[in-house]
Order: sequence, then structure tokens, then C-alpha cells
Amino acid sequence: MNLLLLLDEDFLPDGTARLTGRRAQHAREVLRAEPGESLRVGRLGGLTGTGEVLENSAGVLHVRVTLTEPPPPRAGVDLLLAIPRPKALKKVLPAVASLGVDRIVLVNAARVEKSYFDSKVLDAAFVHELLIQGLEQARDTRLPEVLVRERFRPFVEDELDAVFGPRSLRLLPHPPARQPLRASGVETAQRVVLAIGPDGGWVPFEADLLEAHGFHPFSLGPRILRVETAVPVLLGQVSLLRDNIPVPSEPTRA
Repeated sequence: MNLLLLLDEDFLPDGTARLTGRRAQHAREVLRAEPGESLRVGRLGGLTGTGEVLENSAGVLHVRVTLTEPPPPRAGVDLLLAIPRPKALKKVLPAVASLGVDRIVLVNAARVEKSYFDSKVLDAAFVHELLIQGLEQARDTRLPEVLVRERFRPFVEDELDAVFGPRSLRLLPHPPARQPLRASGVETAQRVVLAIGPDGGWVPFEADLLEAHGFHPFSLGPRILRVETAVPVLLGQVSLLRDNIPVPSEPTRA
């Protein structure tokens, strides 16, 4: 935990903040913060700064808060993600939050097990906690928006433009493609949407429908990766190119 995230309900009328639960336990047992020391803190949805420890007793952390710095800049990237295995999703959600993704749409696909939609990982409170863990790691304060859609075709045909906007650069990592990511125009795009398929990839109908709605297929190389590996690899490659940092060819997946 590189940042203690403060919620609105943590703040007292005098402007100090009182934390309990997991965050207070971390400050006491891991950080071992003593009164007078400063911790890195941030307000969910707001600025970051420092918290001077006033009290760090069993179960309670009381800090005087000074918030002066903005969180890290956003990546300008959204994800259309075929919902992965629950164990993989538990890794993916913190990762995308830490990498500054703004919006994630978890969508059904032909190669997605229907039972995934009954997993507790999709419970709103569980998703929120996983995203918080990602923000804490990256010293960020802004939660991604997460949407769940159980019908692929209706989402692509009826909602996609409204959710992602008509002017985003839409990219489809897809093994049959030969064009590399660096040739996609990602460096100059204002916003990017990545459509990442399930383990096994999008079926031809799904890939064709995405292409018909403006997604451009590309390849980063010959390797096939699991979703939990592919997502951070792809986000990292997009970020490097948008920052005009030369990158070698990297493995990808559908």
C-alpha cells in the first residue's frame, strides 16, 4: 500500500481524518507509524498529500491531512474486456486501476463461461475493493467506471458509441492481424479503446462485428498470453507509444 485512501466519511468536522479497519491496521502493523510522522494519503476522487499521525492505536488511525498534489495523469484508455475467469479478474481489476484506465466494460463472449457472471468477484462491493487496492498501489485517487454487459451483440450495436464516444481510436489485438500497434496511430489519439478477448480469443463473428464498428486489428507478435498477462502488457505498450517512447515488438494475444 503506497497511499492511504481517505473516504468522505473518514473526515471529522475539524478537517482531520479517522481511519479504521484494514487501512488503520496497515498503518499500525506494517508502516508502524508513530505520532508526529507523516504518511502519504489521498482523498478518493481528489488530491493527494500527507497525513500527520496524531494517533495510531489498535484499530484507529487519526491524521491531520494536507492535500496539495494532483494524482497521476490519466492514461486516456478504456477497455472492452471479455470477462475472464474469476481468479484472473481478481488480478486484472487492481492492475487496470493502477494503470489509470478510465472505463472498463466487462462483456460476455462466445468463449466466456456463463457461470462467470454468477461469481462474487462481480459483486459491486468486491469490485470496488479490488479497484481501491490498485489505486493504493499507484498512488492514484480516481476510480475507473466498471460496467457489466451480459449480451455482446446488443452492447456493440446499441451502446458502444454512447459508452466510449464516437471519436476514440478503437483497437483490436487479434493474432491474424499483421499490422503492428505502432502503425495504428495510437501516438496521436486523444482516447484509445482496447477490445481484449477471452482466453481463446474472440470468435470470427465477434471480431468481424467489432471491426464493423470501427475497431482496427493489430498484432504485437507471435506469443499468446492469458488475459491477466495480456492486459498490463497491452496497456503498457499503449502508454509507451503515447509518450513517444520507442518500444520493441512484444508478445500479444487475442
